Amino acid sequence: MLTLMGIIMFTLLILGFPMMIPLIAGALAVVFVYFSALDPSVVIQQMIGGVRPSVLVAVPMFILAADIMTKGHTANRLLDLVNAFIGHRRGGLPITTAVSCTLFGAVSGSTQATIVAMGSPLRPRLLKAGYPDKFNLALIVNSSDIALLIPPSIAAIIYGVAANVSVGELFIAGIGPGVFIMILFSIYSYIVARRLKIEPGEKATWGQRLLALRGAILPMGFPFVVLGGIYSGLFTPTEAAAMSVLYAFLIEKFIFRSIKWSDVPKIALSTGLITAVVFILVGAGQAFSWVISFAQIPTQIIGPVLDTIVDNPELLLAFIAVSYFVACMFVDPIVAIFVLTPIFMPAINAADVDPVHVGTLVILQAAIGSATPPFGYDIFTAMAVFRRPYMDIVKGTPPFVFMLIATTILLIYFPQMALFLRDLAFR
Repeated sequence: MLTLMGIIMFTLLILGFPMMIPLIAGALAVVFVYFSALDPSVVIQQMIGGVRPSVLVAVPMFILAADIMTKGHTANRLLDLVNAFIGHRRGGLPITTAVSCTLFGAVSGSTQATIVAMGSPLRPRLLKAGYPDKFNLALIVNSSDIALLIPPSIAAIIYGVAANVSVGELFIAGIGPGVFIMILFSIYSYIVARRLKIEPGEKATWGQRLLALRGAILPMGFPFVVLGGIYSGLFTPTEAAAMSVLYAFLIEKFIFRSIKWSDVPKIALSTGLITAVVFILVGAGQAFSWVISFAQIPTQIIGPVLDTIVDNPELLLAFIAVSYFVACMFVDPIVAIFVLTPIFMPAINAADVDPVHVGTLVILQAAIGSATPPFGYDIFTAMAVFRRPYMDIVKGTPPFVFMLIATTILLIYFPQMALFLRDLAFR
């Protein structure tokens, strides 16, 4: 059964089919060959059921808000603010890159939007300052993936649906690890600048800083609107997503005047295309997960391992982290989350591990896998944005992956990295 599914899926991937086709084909093959008495329409029912949860309405909303801000001035205003305060220090430009990508992730929730919005203006500046391109590309891609942790995180919404965990709690739990990773990247940027003997930039005057701060006040208000509304009880996460669209549109259209009415259909079309891909992956992932669970494939493969480590929470978390990390290196994180989460939830519940802690760990693995060869999807986003070959994008990746893995280990043994703010807000 597993061999047949593997052959079909691997062949379709090699032939260049998008990920949802191998998932659906593999699931249908198992139903037709091994469970012929089962109505194949159950696969369609599972796909529809996968996109039915109302909280998923937040996903296209956050994507639309990110598309509006990418088209507008939000990214440049955040970049100017960070650069005005730290651009004059040793390693200031790459540190500005790490911080700016984190901030834009906090207003967009999208790694791809962050690569486009921040990478496009920052890479030429980094090259002009003398930083090698392999470092620049790896820094931009990996810093952009912090957006998966910092709310509003689309990955947190997907995991919340798959594991039936509070999306609001997942949002706030990702802040601690996200900020920690940003600090690690900043320290590494400082070390690289010293090693290359790159001189810092010119120091901004306080007048310039105040001007940059004034220009970034409204974009900086975005997280407060979203998170403040959620944690005050004013909005649900879905309603907060709708407010994010309204807020982004108001500041970009009527205050910054960076978009025209004629841009709205193009932005909506871009959002529609991305949403369609996301929801098809969600549906296909749900169907695939149901079929392999019905066939008891996870129980046969992973079950014996989980039975031996369920009494050791740290070992269980390490096994979960490795499983998601490897999966996200090869498939879209949305698929990995939907396929693996139902497999691990019984063991997580049996081990009495906090599901929000596990969720933060899983989302971190999605961030690592998204920028890690061979098939991290943000690698291909960067290839399209920067028009550079695959090897140029991944050459500088190892130091960043090492830092992300170190963060994973710390998160396993020190869950308060994620749970401190969650407990402060919800306990």
